[in-house]
Amino acid sequence: MRIALPRARKEPLRSADVEADGLQGRILWADGTPAPGMESAGSQAAPAYILIHGIGVSHRYLRRLHNELAAVAPTYSLDLPGFAGTPKPGRQLSVEDYGAFIAQALKACGIGPYVLVGHSMGVQFAIEAALYAPEQARRLVLMGPVVDSEHRSVRRQGLALFLDSLLRESASSNWLVFSDYFRCGPRWYFTELPVMMAYPTELRLAGINVPVLVLRGDHDPVAGADWSLRLSQVVQQGSLVEIGRAGHVAQHLRPRQVADAIRSFAEASA
Repeated sequence: MRIALPRARKEPLRSADVEADGLQGRILWADGTPAPGMESAGSQAAPAYILIHGIGVSHRYLRRLHNELAAVAPTYSLDLPGFAGTPKPGRQLSVEDYGAFIAQALKACGIGPYVLVGHSMGVQFAIEAALYAPEQARRLVLMGPVVDSEHRSVRRQGLALFLDSLLRESASSNWLVFSDYFRCGPRWYFTELPVMMAYPTELRLAGINVPVLVLRGDHDPVAGADWSLRLSQVVQQGSLVEIGRAGHVAQHLRPRQVADAIRSFAEASA
């Protein structure tokens, strides 16, 4: 495992390439958060927040939430292998592969312990990362979890996403999501789509032994209310929060409310 030196950027977030198990991704952080690989990165008094995107997208639709959380605690976002312009793997990756990559990359960066915050398919990645490194994952936040039991076919899942983008999302969130889909490309998106659809979220979540927050926008057609409530009841220390007047990408439209809910959860369960 290796970490490349940070690249100079004009963006608010700084970035570095990170490699683990032959896969390459990217880690991003803001000023005030220890740079990955520095000795201080793993010595924070409280767990760091780790933001994990979903299928086809990148850290960009998590950036507003990143900035809110970084104001109070070390916060890192990941661009996972095959997405966001990172090198495409030579084979289909399982959710377990992504979870192992996340845990190994964070270890290589000297980051831990942490709170894993996943969105959409990123929820699945976060669950697997927590199962891979349970000693480091202190809490788990599942935003807009997939795949809802009402959308177990690609057609139903696609319809829910279409309705969300048409009726519930802002122009800026749609731009971020669809431009990231373009960067990802259809080949890798459709390579990983069946992996997402087949993942047994409820069964894998049952193996988690840390506090879990399930979070959804109250108008989210992708992660329904009944499904989200059921997930929060799978674990012993589970809770559910709904963000008002928000759809699937609640963290972009209501970043402060989402950050407040995550911070309250992290503090209450500490």
